[in-house]
Amino acid sequence: MPGQTAITGSQTTGLARQRSEETLMTQIRSTTLVTALVFACLTLTARAETARDVIYGHKDGMGLVMDVYQPNGFSNGAGVAYLISGGWMSSLGMQQAYESMFMPLVNEGFTVFAVRHGSGPRYKVPDAWSDVSQAFQYIGAHASDYGVDPARIGVSGISAGGHLSLLLGLNDHTASGEPDAFRPAAVVAYMPPTDLRGMAGPNSSFGALDFDPAQEATLSPIDYVSSDDPPILLIHGNADELVPIRHSERLFSALQKADVTSEFLVMQGAPHGLFTGQAAEIAAISLLGWFQRHLK
Repeated sequence: MPGQTAITGSQTTGLARQRSEETLMTQIRSTTLVTALVFACLTLTARAETARDVIYGHKDGMGLVMDVYQPNGFSNGAGVAYLISGGWMSSLGMQQAYESMFMPLVNEGFTVFAVRHGSGPRYKVPDAWSDVSQAFQYIGAHASDYGVDPARIGVSGISAGGHLSLLLGLNDHTASGEPDAFRPAAVVAYMPPTDLRGMAGPNSSFGALDFDPAQEATLSPIDYVSSDDPPILLIHGNADELVPIRHSERLFSALQKADVTSEFLVMQGAPHGLFTGQAAEIAAISLLGWFQRHLK
């Protein structure tokens, strides 16, 4: 994308300085219609019952919330925590844009937990990690309330949401350092930053990156790869200038060396953001297929 700066492992300025939440949401909305049309070809009109603003935790005197999309009819007993995050910002508007990504899962019998975390710039990446970590433990503990098997819950997200999804999948401890009571059974991460080294500090576009650089390694998914990790699907465009594809390449190599069940889908010519056209169709089918295969 014009005016964007690539994320690299050594770049001290971190994410592109020309991007803002408004720019990010414009990009999301501009591609959502195309993506939604693709999904319309894959599935019938969404059929769901939605529980709004389910509180999964508290901080600063406020409730942390998620929306739960339950299939209206057939349920396969599996769930997916879909992390609403872009640039470690999170909002209801972003969730509505991402619905085209996860509603096909609901139509195929999955219960989707759309998790919103404390949003940048007020809250930083460590806060987002703490929030989604708390959310997943809550989901696991209350899964039966929604007819979901706690051993059959996956996690997915785009960009920063992909980064947080990988932290949940690869790290066997919560953000507070306690061993996980519940871990994702499968992960699908779109265009995720996998190594945050060199990215922390003052940032004019993504305030969430303004955290202590000493925490960069603890927030880098690539540092947590081990042989007991769940199946992981990485999807990344090779024309991504915001989060270069090497982030996924390096992680995939580490996963393969650790003998983790994993696949890496490269979208030829695709930039950062929601995929469009044929790439969107391939990504949609791959997302659904991965969770159907690994959350049986």
